[in-house]
Amino acid sequence: MASKRVRKSTADDEPEEHQNANLRFPDEVLERVLVFVDSHKDRSSVSLVCKDWYTAERWSRTRVFIGNCYSVSPEIVVRRFPNIRSVTLKGKPRFSDFDLVPPNWGADVSPWLVAFASAYPFLEELRLKRMAVTDESLDFLARSFTGFRALSLLSCDGFSTNGLASVASHCRNLTEMDIQENRIEDNGGSWLSCFPESFTSLEALNFANLRNEVNFDSLERLVSRCKSLKVLKVNKSITLEQLQRLLVNAPQLTELGIGSFSQDLSDHQYADLNSAFNNCKNLRILSGLWEVASIYLPALYPVCENLIFLNLSYAVLQSFELAKLLSHCPLLRQLWVQDTVGDKGLEAVGKSCPLLEELRVFPAYPFDQDLLPEAGPGGVTESGFVAVSRGCPRLCYTLYFCRQMTNAAVAEVVSNCPGFTHFRLCIMNPCQPDYLTNEPMDEAFGAVVKTCPNLRRLSISGLLTDRTFEFIGAHAKNLETLSVAFAGSSDRGMQYILHGCPKLRKLEIRDSPFGNAALLSGLERYESMRSLWMSACNVTMNGCRLLAREMPRLNVEVIREDGDDTHAEKVYVYRSVAGPRRDAPPFVLTL
Repeated sequence: MASKRVRKSTADDEPEEHQNANLRFPDEVLERVLVFVDSHKDRSSVSLVCKDWYTAERWSRTRVFIGNCYSVSPEIVVRRFPNIRSVTLKGKPRFSDFDLVPPNWGADVSPWLVAFASAYPFLEELRLKRMAVTDESLDFLARSFTGFRALSLLSCDGFSTNGLASVASHCRNLTEMDIQENRIEDNGGSWLSCFPESFTSLEALNFANLRNEVNFDSLERLVSRCKSLKVLKVNKSITLEQLQRLLVNAPQLTELGIGSFSQDLSDHQYADLNSAFNNCKNLRILSGLWEVASIYLPALYPVCENLIFLNLSYAVLQSFELAKLLSHCPLLRQLWVQDTVGDKGLEAVGKSCPLLEELRVFPAYPFDQDLLPEAGPGGVTESGFVAVSRGCPRLCYTLYFCRQMTNAAVAEVVSNCPGFTHFRLCIMNPCQPDYLTNEPMDEAFGAVVKTCPNLRRLSISGLLTDRTFEFIGAHAKNLETLSVAFAGSSDRGMQYILHGCPKLRKLEIRDSPFGNAALLSGLERYESMRSLWMSACNVTMNGCRLLAREMPRLNVEVIREDGDDTHAEKVYVYRSVAGPRRDAPPFVLTL
């Protein structure tokens, strides 16, 4: 890094200078040190030390993470960081996953791509989450960045497989195409044939969530050409016979997403499948199995012994099937399953997976409120949760959907696993009490925050009073993200959180009784947070206007769908150095 270049930053970009002679390093030394600082949080801290460190960090940064696409403008980003190679960009609020954010709300990636094309023609990676992406945007990307290497689209919408075809056709150095959980128009699998026959650089390909059949001949040729392919996740149109042919061409895979697992196979075909899995010595992550025939599950046993992550969130397995599979997975660290495995399946987790750190249990029938846990294969209860905690003392991350829970069970779970950093308990029936005592679930979450000092993310559910929030405010000193639904008794609940959780960055609230007093109690906190979301609460337009007037550096947005001029149905508050956004649709009122 040349000294002249290091001193190019303008006064607009520079922080207030707090120079200290002892902090000065030669430019060359500082550059070598910053090469080893990868965390965007650490780099942000480095930039605040002094003027020289700010300038050196500015020029040496090659990756940027933007947690809210409206917290900053593309112009500000390219002015601040001239040498970016990789961008991670998030758009819509998380509650858009639950259809609480209207269509056409915003988060269009187009202006970002236009700015990047001018400032970063050398851009190599783009990772988008909850952004609006069009085929035209993907075509522009593919034609603008000649050295582009990695595209990841997670929970995005607005594009089709035609856009993927453009990327395949023009990005000759592509190493990663990860298309996951997007709302995408699937025009068929011909896009795979757009990769040139000379193309060999692909290392990761994920199209597991596409619905239609793909051109298997093109896929097979692509996989056979790309000898460095490590990640392959196919959709459910890929049969077991086709999977076997892919594995023969790619025994080097470390991550595999399987399509359908229920085809009728002859003895010879099954033997070939078993042999193909036997040759995959490097597999560490397994997912998919959209449709499962348990008779073929033993073919997976040879690769299970080295697995650290088993994602069965799309596989409808029964308890005995899961138990047999897990008996061959001694090294498992992460497990995602559907609740069809029942408590018996979770007991098998506790017995077979002593190294488990993360457990996610998803509902197979999320909208069937009449399906009780004891009704055959549908659902898990508190006993399965406790069983896992008894056998998996390293458990630190859980997302657990269930229809019943008790205070005592949660207290035992966290007692057995006090290292939780992420605790997301979703009791699916709103305002459900402890079903044995009929008491609120306050003591359960009180036990969580008292027992787990490193807790960073918490989702609460069930019948909850302000006492739960009092516990959280008093004990959850490292909490960064809190999600609340159908909870609380009064404004005091939210006030406990805002006054008691110094590291809180994201607060998401829906269908709770908090009003203007609760909203305005965070005046001193919101600028240090990333965002606040409130929907179906008791907030009024006047309360939102007062917040906007008192905190002009915040964007206070109200989503108005019913024409009510007094009640603020959905409120989104976030800090921004770019001011009010310029692309707000008519139903978004920026105060």
